[in-house]
Amino acid sequence: MTVYHFVGIKGSGMSALAQILHDMGYEVQGSDYEKYFFTQKGLEQSGIKILPFQRENIKPGLTVIAGNAFPDTHEEIEEAVKVGVPVIRYHKFLGEFMQKFTSVAVTGAHGKTSTTGLLAHAISGSKPTSYLIGDGTGHGEKDAEYFVFEACEYRRHFLSYYPDYAIMTNIDFDHPDYFANIDDVFSAFQEMAMHVKKGIIAYGDDEQLQKIQAKVPVLFYGFAEENDFQARNIEKNSTGTKFDVFVRNNYFATFEIPTFGDHNVLNALSVIALCHYEQISTEKTQEYLKTFKGVKRRFTEKQVGTQVIVDDYAHHPTEIKATIDSARQKYPNREIVVVFQPHTFTRTQTFLTEFAQSLSEADHVFLCEIFGSAREVHGKLTVNDLKDKIEGAQILLEEDTSPLLELKDSVILFMGAGDIQKYQRAYEQLLEKQ
Repeated sequence: MTVYHFVGIKGSGMSALAQILHDMGYEVQGSDYEKYFFTQKGLEQSGIKILPFQRENIKPGLTVIAGNAFPDTHEEIEEAVKVGVPVIRYHKFLGEFMQKFTSVAVTGAHGKTSTTGLLAHAISGSKPTSYLIGDGTGHGEKDAEYFVFEACEYRRHFLSYYPDYAIMTNIDFDHPDYFANIDDVFSAFQEMAMHVKKGIIAYGDDEQLQKIQAKVPVLFYGFAEENDFQARNIEKNSTGTKFDVFVRNNYFATFEIPTFGDHNVLNALSVIALCHYEQISTEKTQEYLKTFKGVKRRFTEKQVGTQVIVDDYAHHPTEIKATIDSARQKYPNREIVVVFQPHTFTRTQTFLTEFAQSLSEADHVFLCEIFGSAREVHGKLTVNDLKDKIEGAQILLEEDTSPLLELKDSVILFMGAGDIQKYQRAYEQLLEKQ
Protein backbone atom coordinates (compact mmCIF):
# COMPACT_ATOMS: atom_id res chain seq x y z
CA MET A 1 0.00 0.00 0.00
CA THR A 2 1.31 3.45 -0.86
CA VAL A 3 2.51 5.90 1.79
CA TYR A 4 0.96 9.36 1.41
CA HIS A 5 3.63 12.05 1.80
CA PHE A 6 2.29 15.59 2.34
CA VAL A 7 4.53 18.43 1.16
CA GLY A 8 3.52 21.25 3.54
CA ILE A 9 1.72 19.01 6.05
CA LYS A 10 1.28 21.83 8.59
CA GLY A 11 -1.03 23.76 6.25
CA SER A 12 -4.56 23.92 7.70
CA GLY A 13 -6.23 21.87 4.95
CA MET A 14 -3.23 19.59 4.52
CA SER A 15 -2.96 18.66 8.20
CA ALA A 16 -6.69 17.96 8.34
CA LEU A 17 -6.56 15.71 5.24
CA ALA A 18 -3.53 13.87 6.65
CA GLN A 19 -5.48 13.13 9.84
CA ILE A 20 -8.50 11.88 7.84
CA LEU A 21 -6.38 9.44 5.80
CA HIS A 22 -4.58 8.29 8.96
CA ASP A 23 -7.92 7.64 10.72
CA MET A 24 -9.07 5.62 7.72
CA GLY A 25 -6.09 3.28 8.01
CA TYR A 26 -3.70 4.73 5.43
CA GLU A 27 0.01 5.28 6.13
CA VAL A 28 0.72 8.99 6.25
CA GLN A 29 3.77 11.22 6.75
CA GLY A 30 4.73 14.72 5.70
CA SER A 31 7.25 17.52 5.68
CA ASP A 32 7.24 21.23 6.44
CA TYR A 33 9.20 24.13 7.90
CA GLU A 34 10.56 23.42 11.38
CA LYS A 35 8.81 26.52 12.81
CA TYR A 36 5.91 25.66 15.14
CA PHE A 37 2.39 25.93 13.66
CA PHE A 38 -0.76 25.40 15.78
CA THR A 39 -1.98 22.84 13.21
CA GLN A 40 0.78 20.36 14.07
CA LYS A 41 -0.70 19.47 17.48
CA GLY A 42 -3.33 17.19 15.92
CA LEU A 43 -0.70 15.52 13.73
CA GLU A 44 1.52 14.86 16.73
CA GLN A 45 -1.40 13.46 18.74
CA SER A 46 -2.11 11.04 15.87
CA GLY A 47 1.54 9.98 15.74
CA ILE A 48 1.98 11.21 12.17
CA LYS A 49 5.65 11.70 11.25
CA ILE A 50 6.64 15.32 10.42
CA LEU A 51 10.00 15.72 8.63
CA PRO A 52 11.92 18.89 7.78
CA PHE A 53 11.82 19.73 4.07
CA GLN A 54 14.57 17.93 2.16
CA ARG A 55 14.92 16.21 -1.19
CA GLU A 56 15.93 12.96 0.56
CA ASN A 57 12.41 12.53 1.98
CA ILE A 58 11.18 11.43 -1.47
CA LYS A 59 11.53 7.71 -2.19
CA PRO A 60 9.80 5.18 -4.48
CA GLY A 61 6.54 3.83 -3.03
CA LEU A 62 5.22 7.24 -1.96
CA THR A 63 2.30 9.22 -3.34
CA VAL A 64 3.02 12.93 -2.88
CA ILE A 65 0.17 15.28 -1.98
CA ALA A 66 1.48 18.79 -2.61
CA GLY A 67 0.23 21.81 -0.69
CA ASN A 68 -1.05 24.71 -2.80
CA ALA A 69 1.44 27.13 -1.21
CA PHE A 70 4.42 25.32 -2.74
CA PRO A 71 5.48 25.71 -6.39
CA ASP A 72 6.49 22.90 -8.75
CA THR A 73 10.09 24.06 -8.21
CA HIS A 74 10.00 23.02 -4.52
CA GLU A 75 12.86 20.55 -3.94
CA GLU A 76 10.61 17.67 -2.84
CA ILE A 77 8.15 18.11 -5.71
CA GLU A 78 11.04 18.31 -8.18
CA GLU A 79 12.56 15.13 -6.73
CA ALA A 80 9.22 13.30 -6.92
CA VAL A 81 8.88 14.13 -10.61
CA LYS A 82 12.49 13.10 -11.20
CA VAL A 83 12.12 9.64 -9.59
CA GLY A 84 8.63 9.00 -10.99
CA VAL A 85 6.66 9.32 -7.73
CA PRO A 86 3.03 10.45 -8.37
CA VAL A 87 2.36 14.09 -7.37
CA ILE A 88 -1.22 15.25 -6.76
CA ARG A 89 -2.14 18.78 -5.71
CA TYR A 90 -4.16 19.01 -2.48
CA HIS A 91 -7.35 20.33 -4.08
CA LYS A 92 -7.24 17.73 -6.89
CA PHE A 93 -6.82 14.88 -4.40
CA LEU A 94 -9.69 16.20 -2.29
CA GLY A 95 -11.92 16.52 -5.35
CA GLU A 96 -11.49 12.82 -6.15
CA PHE A 97 -11.64 11.65 -2.52
CA MET A 98 -15.04 13.18 -1.76
CA GLN A 99 -16.82 11.28 -4.53
CA LYS A 100 -17.12 8.27 -2.19
CA PHE A 101 -19.50 10.10 0.19
CA THR A 102 -22.48 12.43 0.37
CA SER A 103 -20.29 15.52 0.31
CA VAL A 104 -21.05 18.99 1.65
CA ALA A 105 -18.75 21.89 0.70
CA VAL A 106 -18.87 24.92 3.01
CA THR A 107 -17.68 28.03 1.23
CA GLY A 108 -17.89 31.80 1.55
CA ALA A 109 -15.68 34.79 2.29
CA HIS A 110 -16.33 34.53 6.06
CA GLY A 111 -17.67 31.90 8.44
CA LYS A 112 -16.45 28.81 6.55
CA THR A 113 -14.47 27.25 9.37
CA SER A 114 -17.05 27.75 12.13
CA THR A 115 -19.87 26.53 9.89
CA THR A 116 -17.92 23.46 8.74
CA GLY A 117 -17.18 22.56 12.36
CA LEU A 118 -20.79 23.07 13.42
CA LEU A 119 -22.18 21.06 10.48
CA ALA A 120 -19.76 18.18 11.06
CA HIS A 121 -20.75 18.10 14.74
CA ALA A 122 -24.49 18.22 13.95
CA ILE A 123 -24.48 15.49 11.27
CA SER A 124 -22.15 13.18 13.21
CA GLY A 125 -24.84 12.99 15.90
CA SER A 126 -26.96 10.99 13.46
CA LYS A 127 -24.69 9.58 10.74
CA PRO A 128 -21.03 8.50 10.52
CA THR A 129 -19.23 11.57 9.19
CA SER A 130 -15.70 12.40 8.08
CA TYR A 131 -14.76 16.07 8.06
CA LEU A 132 -12.04 18.51 7.07
CA ILE A 133 -12.06 21.86 8.87
CA GLY A 134 -9.88 24.81 7.93
CA ASP A 135 -8.47 25.13 11.44
CA GLY A 136 -6.36 22.04 10.78
CA THR A 137 -8.86 19.56 12.26
CA GLY A 138 -9.55 16.40 10.29
CA HIS A 139 -11.39 13.23 11.24
CA GLY A 140 -11.95 10.11 9.16
CA GLU A 141 -14.60 7.43 9.77
CA LYS A 142 -14.00 4.13 7.98
CA ASP A 143 -17.75 3.68 7.28
CA ALA A 144 -18.54 7.38 6.77
CA GLU A 145 -21.67 8.28 4.82
CA TYR A 146 -21.03 12.03 4.84
CA PHE A 147 -17.98 14.12 4.11
CA VAL A 148 -18.15 17.73 5.31
CA PHE A 149 -15.31 19.99 4.19
CA GLU A 150 -14.23 23.60 3.95
CA ALA A 151 -13.85 24.81 0.35
CA CYS A 152 -11.69 27.90 -0.19
CA GLU A 153 -12.31 30.30 -3.06
CA TYR A 154 -8.70 31.58 -3.15
CA ARG A 155 -7.24 31.10 -6.64
CA ARG A 156 -10.53 29.36 -7.47
CA HIS A 157 -9.26 26.18 -5.79
CA PHE A 158 -12.85 25.14 -5.01
CA LEU A 159 -13.49 24.61 -8.73
CA SER A 160 -11.71 21.25 -8.32
CA TYR A 161 -14.73 20.07 -6.30
CA TYR A 162 -18.07 18.61 -7.43
CA PRO A 163 -19.92 18.26 -4.11
CA ASP A 164 -23.46 17.00 -3.55
CA TYR A 165 -24.28 20.13 -1.53
CA ALA A 166 -22.74 23.54 -0.96
CA ILE A 167 -23.39 25.95 1.88
CA MET A 168 -22.50 29.48 0.73
CA THR A 169 -22.17 31.77 3.75
CA ASN A 170 -21.59 35.08 1.89
CA ILE A 171 -19.69 36.70 -0.96
CA ASP A 172 -17.34 39.53 -0.02
CA PHE A 173 -14.24 41.02 -1.63
CA ASP A 174 -11.09 39.48 -0.17
CA HIS A 175 -7.75 38.09 -1.42
CA PRO A 176 -7.04 41.28 -3.40
CA ASP A 177 -3.70 39.77 -4.47
CA TYR A 178 -5.75 37.40 -6.68
CA PHE A 179 -9.31 38.69 -7.22
CA ALA A 180 -9.71 41.94 -9.16
CA ASN A 181 -12.99 43.07 -7.54
CA ILE A 182 -16.30 41.82 -6.13
CA ASP A 183 -17.52 40.85 -9.62
CA ASP A 184 -14.49 38.60 -10.05
CA VAL A 185 -15.26 36.93 -6.69
CA PHE A 186 -18.90 36.47 -7.71
CA SER A 187 -17.89 34.83 -10.99
CA ALA A 188 -15.87 32.24 -9.05
CA PHE A 189 -18.83 31.41 -6.80
CA GLN A 190 -21.18 31.30 -9.78
CA GLU A 191 -18.91 28.78 -11.48
CA MET A 192 -18.72 26.76 -8.26
CA ALA A 193 -22.55 26.75 -8.04
CA MET A 194 -22.73 24.94 -11.38
CA HIS A 195 -20.60 22.10 -9.93
CA VAL A 196 -23.09 21.27 -7.16
CA LYS A 197 -25.06 18.07 -7.73
CA LYS A 198 -28.02 18.13 -5.27
CA GLY A 199 -28.64 21.50 -3.62
CA ILE A 200 -27.23 24.85 -2.46
CA ILE A 201 -27.92 26.46 0.92
CA ALA A 202 -27.16 30.19 0.48
CA TYR A 203 -27.29 33.24 2.75
CA GLY A 204 -30.26 35.07 1.27
CA ASP A 205 -29.63 38.50 2.81
CA ASP A 206 -26.42 38.75 0.75
CA GLU A 207 -27.12 40.72 -2.43
CA GLN A 208 -24.42 38.85 -4.33
CA LEU A 209 -25.72 35.40 -3.39
CA GLN A 210 -29.25 36.41 -4.40
CA LYS A 211 -27.95 36.43 -8.00
CA ILE A 212 -26.55 32.87 -7.91
CA GLN A 213 -27.86 30.61 -10.69
CA ALA A 214 -27.69 26.81 -10.41
CA LYS A 215 -28.90 23.57 -11.97
CA VAL A 216 -30.05 22.38 -8.53
CA PRO A 217 -32.47 23.85 -5.92
CA VAL A 218 -31.14 26.90 -4.06
CA LEU A 219 -32.51 27.32 -0.52
CA PHE A 220 -31.99 30.70 1.11
CA TYR A 221 -31.52 31.35 4.83
CA GLY A 222 -31.28 34.60 6.78
CA PHE A 223 -33.15 37.19 8.83
CA ALA A 224 -35.42 38.59 6.09
CA GLU A 225 -38.91 37.11 5.56
CA GLU A 226 -38.19 36.27 1.91
CA ASN A 227 -35.82 33.48 2.98
CA ASP A 228 -36.82 29.81 2.94
CA PHE A 229 -35.28 29.44 6.41
CA GLN A 230 -35.62 32.47 8.66
CA ALA A 231 -34.43 33.18 12.22
CA ARG A 232 -36.90 35.13 14.33
CA ASN A 233 -37.37 36.09 18.00
CA ILE A 234 -33.63 36.10 18.69
CA GLU A 235 -32.76 36.20 22.39
CA LYS A 236 -29.14 37.11 23.19
CA ASN A 237 -27.54 36.81 26.61
CA SER A 238 -24.12 36.24 28.13
CA THR A 239 -24.41 32.42 27.89
CA GLY A 240 -25.46 32.13 24.24
CA THR A 241 -28.28 32.75 21.80
CA LYS A 242 -31.79 31.31 21.35
CA PHE A 243 -33.97 31.74 18.25
CA ASP A 244 -37.01 30.39 16.42
CA VAL A 245 -36.71 29.01 12.90
CA PHE A 246 -39.50 29.52 10.38
CA VAL A 247 -39.52 27.48 7.16
CA ARG A 248 -41.27 29.42 4.40
CA ASN A 249 -42.98 31.53 7.08
CA ASN A 250 -44.24 28.53 9.09
CA TYR A 251 -42.85 27.92 12.57
CA PHE A 252 -40.48 24.94 12.50
CA ALA A 253 -38.55 24.69 15.82
CA THR A 254 -36.59 26.60 18.46
CA PHE A 255 -32.82 26.24 18.71
CA GLU A 256 -30.15 27.28 21.21
CA ILE A 257 -26.44 27.81 20.52
CA PRO A 258 -23.70 28.47 23.09
CA THR A 259 -22.12 31.13 20.84
CA PHE A 260 -22.54 34.86 20.29
CA GLY A 261 -23.29 37.38 17.55
CA ASP A 262 -25.59 37.41 14.52
CA HIS A 263 -22.99 35.62 12.39
CA ASN A 264 -23.25 32.54 14.61
CA VAL A 265 -27.05 32.53 14.30
CA LEU A 266 -26.61 32.53 10.52
CA ASN A 267 -24.02 29.74 10.64
CA ALA A 268 -26.44 27.64 12.70
CA LEU A 269 -29.33 28.46 10.36
CA SER A 270 -27.40 27.13 7.35
CA VAL A 271 -26.69 23.90 9.25
CA ILE A 272 -30.35 23.56 10.27
CA ALA A 273 -31.41 24.00 6.62
CA LEU A 274 -28.98 21.32 5.37
CA CYS A 275 -29.99 18.85 8.11
CA HIS A 276 -33.69 19.47 7.35
CA TYR A 277 -33.09 18.89 3.64
CA GLU A 278 -31.27 15.62 4.38
CA GLN A 279 -34.06 14.55 6.79
CA ILE A 280 -31.78 14.41 9.81
CA SER A 281 -33.76 14.34 13.07
CA THR A 282 -34.72 17.84 14.28
CA GLU A 283 -34.31 16.73 17.89
CA LYS A 284 -30.78 15.51 17.16
CA THR A 285 -29.93 18.78 15.41
CA GLN A 286 -31.24 20.77 18.40
CA GLU A 287 -29.24 18.59 20.80
CA TYR A 288 -25.97 18.81 18.89
CA LEU A 289 -26.14 22.55 18.16
CA LYS A 290 -26.33 23.07 21.92
CA THR A 291 -23.15 21.07 22.60
CA PHE A 292 -20.84 22.49 19.93
CA LYS A 293 -17.54 23.50 21.52
CA GLY A 294 -16.30 25.66 18.63
CA VAL A 295 -13.25 25.38 16.37
CA LYS A 296 -9.64 26.40 16.89
CA ARG A 297 -8.77 30.08 16.72
CA ARG A 298 -12.41 31.21 16.57
CA PHE A 299 -13.11 33.11 19.81
CA THR A 300 -10.92 30.67 21.77
CA GLU A 301 -10.80 32.17 25.25
CA LYS A 302 -9.12 31.76 28.63
CA GLN A 303 -9.23 33.67 31.90
CA VAL A 304 -5.83 34.95 33.06
CA GLY A 305 -5.96 36.95 36.27
CA THR A 306 -8.62 39.64 35.91
CA GLN A 307 -8.50 39.56 32.10
CA VAL A 308 -10.15 37.35 29.49
CA ILE A 309 -7.75 36.56 26.63
CA VAL A 310 -9.25 35.56 23.28
CA ASP A 311 -7.44 34.05 20.28
CA ASP A 312 -9.26 34.68 16.99
CA TYR A 313 -8.45 34.25 13.29
CA ALA A 314 -10.29 37.43 12.18
CA HIS A 315 -8.24 39.11 9.45
CA HIS A 316 -10.85 40.95 7.34
CA PRO A 317 -12.85 44.04 8.47
CA THR A 318 -16.15 42.10 8.39
CA GLU A 319 -14.70 39.38 10.64
CA ILE A 320 -13.16 41.89 13.06
CA LYS A 321 -16.52 43.57 13.56
CA ALA A 322 -18.23 40.20 14.13
CA THR A 323 -15.64 39.19 16.75
CA ILE A 324 -15.96 42.50 18.62
CA ASP A 325 -19.79 42.13 18.53
CA SER A 326 -19.47 38.62 20.02
CA ALA A 327 -17.26 39.93 22.82
CA ARG A 328 -19.74 42.73 23.60
CA GLN A 329 -22.62 40.20 23.82
CA LYS A 330 -20.74 37.82 26.11
CA TYR A 331 -19.02 40.48 28.22
CA PRO A 332 -21.34 43.51 28.20
CA ASN A 333 -19.72 45.14 31.25
CA ARG A 334 -16.06 44.86 30.26
CA GLU A 335 -13.78 46.98 28.10
CA ILE A 336 -12.93 45.35 24.77
CA VAL A 337 -9.26 45.57 23.76
CA VAL A 338 -8.03 44.52 20.31
CA VAL A 339 -4.49 43.44 19.49
CA PHE A 340 -4.50 43.12 15.70
CA GLN A 341 -1.85 41.91 13.29
CA PRO A 342 -2.73 42.83 9.67
CA HIS A 343 -2.31 39.88 7.30
CA THR A 344 -0.69 40.58 3.90
CA PHE A 345 0.21 43.99 2.51
CA THR A 346 -2.28 43.84 -0.37
CA ARG A 347 -5.23 43.16 1.97
CA THR A 348 -4.14 45.92 4.39
CA GLN A 349 -3.74 48.42 1.53
CA THR A 350 -7.07 47.51 -0.10
CA PHE A 351 -9.13 47.70 3.11
CA LEU A 352 -7.18 50.34 5.04
CA THR A 353 -10.23 52.54 5.75
CA GLU A 354 -12.51 49.57 6.47
CA PHE A 355 -9.96 48.10 8.91
CA ALA A 356 -9.81 51.43 10.74
CA GLN A 357 -13.61 51.60 11.00
CA SER A 358 -13.98 48.03 12.31
CA LEU A 359 -11.13 48.29 14.80
CA SER A 360 -12.44 51.61 16.11
CA GLU A 361 -15.44 49.74 17.57
CA ALA A 362 -13.13 48.42 20.32
CA ASP A 363 -12.33 50.49 23.42
CA HIS A 364 -8.54 50.20 22.93
CA VAL A 365 -6.57 49.21 19.82
CA PHE A 366 -3.01 47.86 19.62
CA LEU A 367 -1.43 47.06 16.26
CA CYS A 368 1.39 44.65 15.42
CA GLU A 369 3.69 44.70 12.39
CA ILE A 370 2.06 43.56 9.13
CA PHE A 371 2.49 39.83 8.51
CA GLY A 372 3.52 39.10 4.93
CA SER A 373 2.94 35.66 3.45
CA ALA A 374 4.64 33.09 1.26
CA ARG A 375 3.25 35.15 -1.64
CA GLU A 376 4.44 38.61 -0.54
CA VAL A 377 6.96 39.36 2.18
CA HIS A 378 7.10 43.15 1.99
CA GLY A 379 5.26 46.19 0.70
CA LYS A 380 5.44 50.00 0.74
CA LEU A 381 2.72 50.22 3.37
CA THR A 382 3.56 50.04 7.09
CA VAL A 383 1.41 49.43 10.15
CA ASN A 384 1.71 53.16 10.94
CA ASP A 385 -0.51 53.92 7.93
CA LEU A 386 -3.29 52.02 9.70
CA LYS A 387 -2.43 53.45 13.14
CA ASP A 388 -2.81 57.00 11.80
CA LYS A 389 -6.43 56.27 10.89
CA ILE A 390 -7.45 55.01 14.37
CA GLU A 391 -7.72 57.50 17.21
CA GLY A 392 -5.65 56.43 20.22
CA ALA A 393 -4.20 53.31 18.56
CA GLN A 394 -0.78 52.13 19.76
CA ILE A 395 1.92 49.86 18.30
CA LEU A 396 2.57 46.70 20.33
CA LEU A 397 5.97 44.97 20.22
CA GLU A 398 6.51 41.27 20.93
CA GLU A 399 9.39 42.17 23.24
CA ASP A 400 7.25 44.63 25.25
CA THR A 401 3.58 43.74 25.78
CA SER A 402 3.47 45.55 29.16
CA PRO A 403 0.94 48.25 28.04
CA LEU A 404 -1.74 45.53 28.21
CA LEU A 405 -1.12 45.05 31.95
CA GLU A 406 -2.81 48.36 32.69
CA LEU A 407 -6.14 47.24 31.18
CA LYS A 408 -7.44 45.32 34.18
CA ASP A 409 -10.79 43.42 33.94
CA SER A 410 -10.77 43.80 30.14
CA VAL A 411 -11.34 41.31 27.31
CA ILE A 412 -8.25 41.24 25.07
CA LEU A 413 -8.86 39.99 21.52
CA PHE A 414 -5.66 38.81 19.79
CA MET A 415 -6.73 38.79 16.13
CA GLY A 416 -5.02 37.85 12.89
CA ALA A 417 -4.19 35.10 10.39
CA GLY A 418 -0.40 35.35 10.66
CA ASP A 419 1.65 34.66 13.78
CA ILE A 420 -0.32 36.89 16.18
CA GLN A 421 -0.11 34.04 18.71
CA LYS A 422 3.53 34.90 19.44
CA TYR A 423 2.33 38.24 20.85
CA GLN A 424 -0.26 36.44 22.95
CA ARG A 425 2.37 33.97 24.23
CA ALA A 426 4.71 36.86 25.07
CA TYR A 427 1.95 38.59 27.04
CA GLU A 428 0.96 35.42 28.90
CA GLN A 429 4.61 34.85 29.85
CA LEU A 430 4.74 38.43 31.14
CA LEU A 431 1.60 37.81 33.21
CA GLU A 432 3.18 34.73 34.80
CA LYS A 433 6.00 36.91 36.14
CA GLN A 434 3.65 39.41 37.79
